[in-house]
Amino acid sequence: MLKARALAAALSILFLLQAVVAPAQKSGSASSYPVPILTVGSGDLIQVSMFENPDLSGSFRVDAGGNIVLPLIGEVQVAGETPDAVGAQVAKRYVQAGILKPESAYATVSVLEYATQGITVNGEVKSPGIYPALGVRMLNDIIAAAGGVTPIAASKVVITHRNDPDQPVTVYYNPSALTPDIAKVQIFPGDSIVVPRAGIVYVVGDVVRSGGFVLDGRQQLTIEEAMALAGGSAKAAALSRVQLVRSMKDGRKEAITVSVKDIYKGKAPDVALKDGDVVYVPTSTAKLVAEQAVTSALGLGTAVTVYRVGIQ
Repeated sequence: MLKARALAAALSILFLLQAVVAPAQKSGSASSYPVPILTVGSGDLIQVSMFENPDLSGSFRVDAGGNIVLPLIGEVQVAGETPDAVGAQVAKRYVQAGILKPESAYATVSVLEYATQGITVNGEVKSPGIYPALGVRMLNDIIAAAGGVTPIAASKVVITHRNDPDQPVTVYYNPSALTPDIAKVQIFPGDSIVVPRAGIVYVVGDVVRSGGFVLDGRQQLTIEEAMALAGGSAKAAALSRVQLVRSMKDGRKEAITVSVKDIYKGKAPDVALKDGDVVYVPTSTAKLVAEQAVTSALGLGTAVTVYRVGIQ
C-alpha cells in the first residue's frame, strides 16, 4: 500500500511538472514570426498532385494572366488564391468536366518557387540583390546566398516582413560565425533584409598595428581601448600630443589634442570614440600640426587594414 501511494505521488508530481514545462516550451517556440498567408502569383511555379492520378499531376508555371494549363481541362485561374484554394478549385474543375468522381477528386497544391515575391537583401553583404523565395527560408541561408557579410558589417540584421512593414525586427548575431540563434529566424517571400554598416574607428601613426577597428554597435570604444586594440604605442610615440580627428555634421574635420599619457595615469578622463574617428599618434620628433592630422585622416578608409575585434 505504501509503495502504491508513493508511486501515485510520484506520478502526480511528474504530471504537474509536465503541465508547467509544456507552456514554457510552447512560448519559446512562439518567438518565431507567424507564417503569413501567401498567395499564388504570375510567374510562380506550383506543384499539383492529384490523388491516385499521376497523369493529371505535375509542376506548372503561372502565366502572365494568372493561369495554369492542366491536362484535359485547360486553363485554370489561380493568381491571388492560396495553394489550398487552388487545390479545391482544380478538383472541382475535374469533377465538372466528368473526368473524376467527387469521392476520388482530391488535389494538393504547393508552391515550388515564388517568382514575384523574392527576398531583398541590401547593405553590407557581398552580393546585394533580390533572391528567389523557395517557400520559407532561414536568415543564415539568405545571407550565405548573398555571399556573406562584408568586413564592416554591423553585428545586427534588420528584417522587414512583407505583411508587417511598420514593425521591422532586429536580430543580433556574430558576423564572424553565424550563431545557432540566427538559424531559427524565418524569412518569407516578399521580406527584406538589411545588414547595416558597423561603426569604424581608425588608429594610425606610431602604434604597433595601424588600422581600422570595427565597433560591434552595442558597446562604446574609448581612446585607451582603441590604443590597446592597436597593440599599444611604439617607443618613439608622443603620447602627450595624440590627435583625435573627428568628422563634423557639416563635413568638416576637427582635430583635438588629447594626452593619452595623462589618460593612462588617470589624470585625464578617457574619451569615447564615434564612428569615423581617427586617433593619430605622432612620433616625438615629428612637427605635428592639426592640418597634418586632418590630411592623414582624409586618406583613410581604403589605405588601412580593417580589423574586427570582439569587445567584451
